[in-house]
Amino acid sequence: MLDYFLHNSTAAIAAVFLFGLLVGSFLNVVILRVPPRLMWAWRRDAREALDLPVDSEPQPPGIVVKGSACPKCGHALRWYENIPLISWVALRGKCSACRTPISIQYPVVELLTGLAFAACVWRFGVGQEALAAIVFTGLLIALAGIDWHTTLLPDDLTFPLLWLGLGVSLSTLFVSPQSAILGALVGYLSLWSVFHVFRLLTGKEGMGYGDFKLLAALGAWCGVSAILPIVLLSSLVGAVIGGAGLAIQGRDRATPIPFGPFLAIAGWIWLLFGGQLMAVYWGVMLPPGA
Repeated sequence: MLDYFLHNSTAAIAAVFLFGLLVGSFLNVVILRVPPRLMWAWRRDAREALDLPVDSEPQPPGIVVKGSACPKCGHALRWYENIPLISWVALRGKCSACRTPISIQYPVVELLTGLAFAACVWRFGVGQEALAAIVFTGLLIALAGIDWHTTLLPDDLTFPLLWLGLGVSLSTLFVSPQSAILGALVGYLSLWSVFHVFRLLTGKEGMGYGDFKLLAALGAWCGVSAILPIVLLSSLVGAVIGGAGLAIQGRDRATPIPFGPFLAIAGWIWLLFGGQLMAVYWGVMLPPGA
């Protein structure tokens, strides 16, 4: 089977796209269930630290133990109601039991994951680079979705992303170990410095510590030379997408928006197409024959 995909790139891309749809369905569960579980654990730990009575608040459902259900009526989804993309379209975006609208996030995340996974195989071919890029992509989508909803970037995801990036560098799939280590260091300290300078000047916190850790992880995967381009690209993406989102929702430009999703988009673009972007940049900046 592997030999077949090695010699048939179209089939490999199609297979990975379908696999990405399935993973996207799982990532939706991660995005929606991880934050409540974290907050429940934080409240429990705070009560223990303050020596307060134990609360009877039930623990939120686990990631894989409890099946999907309608958040409104509790209707447990049947297998044919949980097929990526197809079920949402067949149900016309509504619960089959209570007709409550189902968030468009579900098909969007599934489709985005499928397309992003397929892009990894299209860019790198069938091999270690594509596999590593797919893992990178899945973690970024989960982090971006959680941050977009809650402004949280959980250590449970950013730290694995960081350590995996450093581990992958040992095989020099994308960057050397030295560049990965320096990338993680510079990535963290750069936003850490901006955070503290901004707070000193304005008395406000412009971003969270999770952004430092995410950029450190991106530096581990993409190398130290990618830090500045990723920050610039994320600012551009944030200005376009964030500005459009605020305009559509009719919100003021002073409304805070999470930076993590834009860092994730920029880091993903750079890992896959950073070399091509730099070639285009230098081709534009340098005169012919220079």
